[in-house]
Amino acid sequence: MKDQSVHQEIQEFLKSEKKSERRLSEIHCSALAYLLQMSEEVLDELDLLQYNTSEEGRRRLIPAVRNCRKAVLSGSFLSTSHWEVVASAMTSNPSHLRELDLSKNQNLTDAVVKLLSSAMMHPNCRLETLRLSDCSLSEISCDSLASALRSNPSHLRVLELSKNQLKDPGVKLLCGFLQDPLCQLETLRLSDCSLSEISCDSLASALRSNPSHLRDPLCELETLRWLHSSQKPKPASLLKGQQVEQKPPAEKVLSERKWWRTMKLAKLHLSSRDGLSWSCGTRYRPEEPPTNKLFSWEERALNLSSVCLSLVALKSNLSHLRVLDLSHNPLQDSGVKRLCSVLESPNCKLERLRLIKCSLSEISCGSLASALRSNPSHLRELDLSRNQLQDSGVKQLCGFLHFPNCRLETLGLRYCSLSEISCGSLASALRSNPSHLRELDLSQNELQDSGVKLLSDLVENPHYGLETLRR
Repeated sequence: MKDQSVHQEIQEFLKSEKKSERRLSEIHCSALAYLLQMSEEVLDELDLLQYNTSEEGRRRLIPAVRNCRKAVLSGSFLSTSHWEVVASAMTSNPSHLRELDLSKNQNLTDAVVKLLSSAMMHPNCRLETLRLSDCSLSEISCDSLASALRSNPSHLRVLELSKNQLKDPGVKLLCGFLQDPLCQLETLRLSDCSLSEISCDSLASALRSNPSHLRDPLCELETLRWLHSSQKPKPASLLKGQQVEQKPPAEKVLSERKWWRTMKLAKLHLSSRDGLSWSCGTRYRPEEPPTNKLFSWEERALNLSSVCLSLVALKSNLSHLRVLDLSHNPLQDSGVKRLCSVLESPNCKLERLRLIKCSLSEISCGSLASALRSNPSHLRELDLSRNQLQDSGVKQLCGFLHFPNCRLETLGLRYCSLSEISCGSLASALRSNPSHLRELDLSQNELQDSGVKLLSDLVENPHYGLETLRR
């Protein structure tokens, strides 16, 4: 820092609006790290990948982690000395570090996690978010983390351990922390960790055995997800989950509604290539009376319609369910028929229903139209894309769109084997009930220009609510 020219260049760099475009030498990085450490202003985020420099240059920026709130060190090849710097930043007085992202560090190892875990035990550590996805960790790391978090449990809110070979024994070790009455964890991600239903049992047991959260029972289940994966050689990755072939034993856990109130864990995400996964959560609503109402439920890639059966069993307690996504599950018409008994319930307040690629036919359209006419006023979004509904199925759906109490605003019908006949049915329905539907997606269908024009005329007519037509 005795070189004034380097100092001046760094000052200009910090003032620049195009930092990522300017190439930094290794000397510049050392100077920048020094200035950031010495600054009275705490840096909001230090992301090594945002700096245009060499790998060695990025490593020289590591000391700046001592004076930042969020450090993103993902994909870096760091030595033991660098990890020691990170650990010291976690224990400094005061420690500003609140979020630490070390994902995709293949050389992080269990030994490094043990070092970081020791830092987490320190009373100065105020870390709230720790991301360690895809770091080649094993169950040994779970033991280190659980031990550290039991020693200093009250701060961490988010723990990301996805894409590590933790396996069921690792999750069992983590559950020791979840059972701690002082555990404040809100989000735990264990996607692709080689887990089975054994982990579901461990987690359910841990959450049930933590009675301290009953001191404030004003909470409601906010998110419930099963993210599944397949035992097939090449499982298809589908949005938030992967395919699975077994019936989820977590249904038994779902039925035990009496323990929903006791859960403080806000989001728990699991998925594995060997078995099932599920997730659940709660959110506190102090202004409302005690309740155990399901708020939102998303499903991905279940090769059974067992979730429909679970919903039927719980339909008396679904008044807060707003979003239901069962896409990429071969529910077939029989599964949708079960689901429709839920939709017909006066307790159902569903606003968004997505059934993309669920092996449905026109029969499902009839079931849905009938159910939605029975309880029509809440649904705002319906997506039935990538199902063989054909024109006859859309005609049955239009029976619901005609209905005066229909409040549907978005309808997705991509890849549904439709022709211009469906355009005519839809146009007729929308003319009968013109004010609500805002968006209609008919892309990847053989509509012909004549069919498209029928609907385009409605978009251009200010008397109709249709604003967006995709074709």
